[in-house]
Amino acid sequence: MVKNSTRNSKLIHASVEAVYHAFANPEALEKWQAPTGMTAKVHQFDWREGGGYEMSLYYTANESGPRGKTTPGEDRYTSKIVELRPFQKIVQAIEFKTDDPAFAGEMLVEVTLDKKENGTEVTFFFKNIPPGIKPADNEKGTISSLEKLNRHVSAHNEIDEQVSDGSANAFDGK
Repeated sequence: MVKNSTRNSKLIHASVEAVYHAFANPEALEKWQAPTGMTAKVHQFDWREGGGYEMSLYYTANESGPRGKTTPGEDRYTSKIVELRPFQKIVQAIEFKTDDPAFAGEMLVEVTLDKKENGTEVTFFFKNIPPGIKPADNEKGTISSLEKLNRHVSAHNEIDEQVSDGSANAFDGK
């Protein structure tokens, strides 16, 4: 495995289209992407290869332990969509907005969606994790986000044929 990397997978009990839509919709992303103990806000969103989004993850007041990379209560980052194969693969280059060199640099995230008989296997493969992020903490957050993704798409049953074409979506939610 690549140095400073993690890989986590989960079977999500929903169609590939529903899972993909949860990535391609900024309101959905805000609901599931933040790990437990955090909330999320999408500031800008341009879902296309070469586009990307800017997002903040906010720590809740009662969260203890390590604090934000941008401010004490916030991890703000930009995600550039490097590769986009709708319903199959999403590759993002993520950079935290930070003054701390331990969290600086570009981290790659490869998300694969693999259709299974009873849902979609979603795999997150993080590469080049900044040295200030412990791989075990990254895995814990990813597992939490995958659980939230499963609950989100299962609850909303987002098998909506009208939005399943993988087309671009622009959003500016500053």
